[in-house]
Amino acid sequence: MSIELKNLTYTYMPGTPFEAKAVDDISVSIKNGEFLGIIGHTGSGKTTLIGLMAGLLKPTSGTVLINGEDIGKKGYDRKNLRRHIGVVFQYPEHQLFEETVYKDIAFGPGKIGVPGDETEKRVRHAMALMELDFDGIKELSPFELSGGQKRRVAIAGVLAMEPEVLILDEPVAGLDPKGRRHLMQLITRLNSEGKTIIMITHSMDDLAENAQRVVVLNGAKMVMDDVPCKVFSNEQVLRDIGLDLPYVAKIAAGLRSKGKTVPQSVIRLDDLEDCVTKMMGKSND
Repeated sequence: MSIELKNLTYTYMPGTPFEAKAVDDISVSIKNGEFLGIIGHTGSGKTTLIGLMAGLLKPTSGTVLINGEDIGKKGYDRKNLRRHIGVVFQYPEHQLFEETVYKDIAFGPGKIGVPGDETEKRVRHAMALMELDFDGIKELSPFELSGGQKRRVAIAGVLAMEPEVLILDEPVAGLDPKGRRHLMQLITRLNSEGKTIIMITHSMDDLAENAQRVVVLNGAKMVMDDVPCKVFSNEQVLRDIGLDLPYVAKIAAGLRSKGKTVPQSVIRLDDLEDCVTKMMGKSND
């Protein structure tokens, strides 16, 4: 499923003294199966942008095309769109409400009329994708689970709708390091299996390691759209808008400042380790 945004603008409370543009003339295309990261300081328009992508908000101007079709045109089936684009908002575990894990994950499919046997298949599959033990926790209250498990149950509820695109708003926020790593591994695996991932995050390290493209927002405008190594090579631009570099990129910059030959493209741990190995090999020679 492809998503194309053309000259998209969204204004809150137009025509009032509180009028403010949250998204200002943004155009971006997202290919099927892509992993796109979206970064920007608080208030830069990230959450509004994903709301427009998912059809949860109607643009003030501009167009959202899903598979080439304008979702704003009269008669477009927005309910059907919800089945193809899943959205996981920040701290989704706060939206858990059913008395058992199974019922919570099965809620979405049940609402759209998926038969019981098919719903169970979907729940089992979604829980497997999130590495949750079906037989072990299906009858537990979701509120008995750990923070990381709750988050994965909430995401499983979205996956049970079998969306082609998964939009995530700060999916690892608030988790401990182990939980962050585990969830990012699962998200990356979903992408490797063909699901389109669109992720808002403040974790530059996660994007450096996993994203194929990064969009940078500032003041409701898009200021960069490129592969991660090129985005993170613009250190001063990022710092000027209140963003940091990935940890590996900082180490690489430090090595360059000491006269070491480390390419600007080094932002991933594996690449840094390769560079260090080569430098050690040359010093031994």
